[in-house]
Amino acid sequence: MKLFLYLSDFIIPLVIFSILAYGLLRKVKVYDTFIEGARSGLYTVIKILPTLVGLMVAAGVLQASGLLDALSLWIGRFSGRIGFPGELVPLALVKMFSSSAATSLLLTLYKEYGTDSFIGLTASICMSCTETIFYTMSLYFVSAKITRTRYTLPGALFATFAGLIASVILAGKM
Repeated sequence: MKLFLYLSDFIIPLVIFSILAYGLLRKVKVYDTFIEGARSGLYTVIKILPTLVGLMVAAGVLQASGLLDALSLWIGRFSGRIGFPGELVPLALVKMFSSSAATSLLLTLYKEYGTDSFIGLTASICMSCTETIFYTMSLYFVSAKITRTRYTLPGALFATFAGLIASVILAGKM
């Protein structure tokens, strides 16, 4: 185990050094290429900033308005019957929009139920098995100028529900 800890301390510097060495061996102007990439990355950030702000505001409004609590109560009545704890419904809903907001809900669940409880374990696995669907779709589709998403949203929702089901099954076996 200590070997992995020592290796993990050296992996990132090793990767950076390897990239620099490869570039120098290929006679690439490494610094100029880095500056060009940073400039391109900054342009991308500026281009998607309105979308990011809109999503963050929408996630905040959803939480502050009480709509999330109402949806959670309503959905939680049905989800509890099929084995998915109603306490995790807000986490599952918010995770589709914002990972940072979902992390704050996760910490609240940990404080209330504990990390080793069924709810804590299921919540941890949920966070790993699901994606910020709307954030990811808006980010990539806006930056790539794609207007027709076709089957992306249904496929992503299906994958999210599969991840939620898997999290309940896996947490139940631990």
